[in-house]
Amino acid sequence: MDPFDAGTGGILRQPKAVWATAGASVVAFMGIGLVDPILPSIAQGLDASAGQVSLLFTSYFLITALAMLVTGFVSSRIGGRRTLLLGLAFVVVFAGLAGTSDTVGQLVGYRAGWGLGNALFVSTALAVIVGAAAGGSAAAILLYESALGLGMACGPLLGALLGDASWRYPFFGTAFLMAIGFLCITVFLKEQPKPARKTSLLDPIRALGHGGLASAAVSAFFYNYTFFTVLAFTPFVLNMTPYKSGAVFFAWGVLLAVFSVLVAPRMQRRFGSLKVLGGSLVLLAADVLVLGYGNHTAAIVCTILSGPFIGVNNTVYTELALGVSDAPRPVASAGYNFVRWFAAAAAPYFAPKIEEWTDVHIPFVVAAVTALLGAVVVVVRRRALTLPHSRLRSSGGTPMAEALEPRHASEDSVTVFAN
Repeated sequence: MDPFDAGTGGILRQPKAVWATAGASVVAFMGIGLVDPILPSIAQGLDASAGQVSLLFTSYFLITALAMLVTGFVSSRIGGRRTLLLGLAFVVVFAGLAGTSDTVGQLVGYRAGWGLGNALFVSTALAVIVGAAAGGSAAAILLYESALGLGMACGPLLGALLGDASWRYPFFGTAFLMAIGFLCITVFLKEQPKPARKTSLLDPIRALGHGGLASAAVSAFFYNYTFFTVLAFTPFVLNMTPYKSGAVFFAWGVLLAVFSVLVAPRMQRRFGSLKVLGGSLVLLAADVLVLGYGNHTAAIVCTILSGPFIGVNNTVYTELALGVSDAPRPVASAGYNFVRWFAAAAAPYFAPKIEEWTDVHIPFVVAAVTALLGAVVVVVRRRALTLPHSRLRSSGGTPMAEALEPRHASEDSVTVFAN
């Protein structure tokens, strides 16, 4: 079945509940890159250093990592709909409060609360979309991946458009949009069936005892350090107006979305997931090195060109996390995300520190090394990372959709977060 076929229950023919959840997901993913183009403006407005402002990412993703142990516990007890609404409520409150901040410390704290809400929402949204979608999981997963890509692309653009007037407006805008999402889900989404088995807080940690899942998590940890060095540190290096920086990261996000949804699955089918992942990580390392040592134009071009590599990596890592172990997929994905998001918290903190200790080039050298370390883990642990034959099926869907079949729609209450 063609997932784009509107006449067969494809991506364009979905219930209102699916569209409401997907629309809110777009806004949730926008929150990740929203502050990118306004980081220098925030630093100026709150009289803060680059290192202090970068803590907006650190607090956000540190709480996100820890929340991976909680989201399954919560959603398996109160249900998917209530978990979505709880997450949205947190985002509305803390994004709105972020816009009222008078100090960078307040803003960092509010971003932490925002991160908890986003984790609760996004980690549950995929399962809800799959459970409520018409036409099978392939169309549902494609819709979710499209929402992810659109959100990652539009976040910097919204941040630039609103942030050009005041750095506070993007936070207020996000709170407003998420409030609309809250109302839409309240009206259109019915409660989803709860999983048969409740998830404990330690289940994700136990799942990491599987060698393949642990290898995928460690490799993704190194990769995410590179990813978030680009996302959180590059705006200070480019030192552009919010509009120009937003345009750069919008182009970056568009390429990320296209390669994640359309290109990566085709490359996997032709070359195999591990070859694609290893090659993409090496090319990302080279791109980051040129970004760090090139002139301003080269830095802009390499920032944009990192989008395709990041998009490919996101898709392949997600497939590995969902399919490489025998653990229930929500539990496996929670353990995987618990490990990798610590790198997303570390990179925005350490990159400015490394610049202070050395010079502006070295943070990108470190980022290139971590990308290569991710590739080394893939090569060394390739046997453990090979997906079991029973989970590799040519169903015609995306690799993520194949990894989710056949158990995801009935089992999952969590958790795939931002690929």
